[in-house]
Formats: sequence, C-alpha cells, structure tokens
Amino acid sequence: MAAIRRWLLAGLLVLVPLIITVWVLNWVIGTLDQTLQILPAQWQPDRLLGIHIPGFGVLLALLIVLLIGAIASNFMGRRLLSWWNALLGRIPIVRSIYSSVKQVSDTLFSENGNAFRKALLVQWPRPGVWTIAFQTGTPGGDVLTHLGDEYLSVYVPTTPNPTGGYFVMLKRSDCVELAMTVDEALTYVISMGVVSPAPSKPH
Repeated sequence: MAAIRRWLLAGLLVLVPLIITVWVLNWVIGTLDQTLQILPAQWQPDRLLGIHIPGFGVLLALLIVLLIGAIASNFMGRRLLSWWNALLGRIPIVRSIYSSVKQVSDTLFSENGNAFRKALLVQWPRPGVWTIAFQTGTPGGDVLTHLGDEYLSVYVPTTPNPTGGYFVMLKRSDCVELAMTVDEALTYVISMGVVSPAPSKPH
C-alpha cells in the first residue's frame, strides 16, 4: 500500500506541472490566435491551408508588436504617439485609466526602467512573520514630507500569483536587503518556497 502511495505521488509530481504548463500554453496560443480575425477571410491561414494549425496568431501578434515598436521609435512615430497620448488625456474617464496604466507599463517595460529594484526580507503581516518583498522606490510627493527619507516603497507579493499583493512603506531599518536577484526572489515566491535560490557566496 505504501508503494502504491509513493507511485501515485511520484506520478502526480510529474503530470501536474506538465498538465498545467500545457493548459496555460494552450490558453495563450488560443487567445493570440484570435488576432487572425483582423485579417481578410481569404488571407486567413485556415482557409489557405485547409486545416487549422494553432500558433499563427502568435506570429501575427509578434509582428504587430514589432511593427508598432518600429513606428513608435522614429521621429514621426513619436509625434503620432504624443498626439495620441494628448488625445486620450482629454477624455475624462479614459484619461485616468490610461495614464495610470501607461505609467506602470513605462516603468515595467522601458529599457531604463527598474520596477523591482531589490529583493527584500520584511516582517509581514505582523512582527515575527517574514516574507519576500521588493523595493519599488522611495516615497514621493506629499508622502515624503510626512515620512522623510527613512522609508522605502515596498511591494509585498502574494503567492503563487505575484501580480496580486500589497504596496506598503516601511522603514529602511526594518527591511533586510537580500543577496539574490529579483528573478531568483520571484521564483522563490511563485514556487511557494519550494525552489530555493542558491546560497550566496561569503564575502
């Protein structure tokens, strides 16, 4: 009975990650394949080839992103982008949503952006309980006048989905900077502590 239980657990450890990976990839490819609907009917791969081959939408989406990036990188593209941003900035409800999302995306995807600067160890949600967090900056604006420069802006992610979490401001002295990269710390969070980063080398 013990052997059957071990075999069952071993089989689940092999199959569950594989099934979830295949499901996620299938969802992503299926979603991106919807971009093919923007093509004229006679140009769609299903009609040209006579069969459905998943993945053409991924190539089309990548091509669209590259094309928009190339246009936005030249002088005329930057002028058009500036005009577009100004137009959206005049629409009352759209303005607040678009500007907020744009600030976040500029921070995350710009070449000189650094959304998560350092991996930290902080006590959360109460003293004595420690978790992984990320420094996102320092307090600014009117917050700075009340807190001073002794505080850090910190993002505490949830696990296994780090896109949800809490934004808090903690004292520098309460934050322990970790000798691990942001990628290593994210992997540690997503795996719920199962995948531990390699121990840091002694100085």
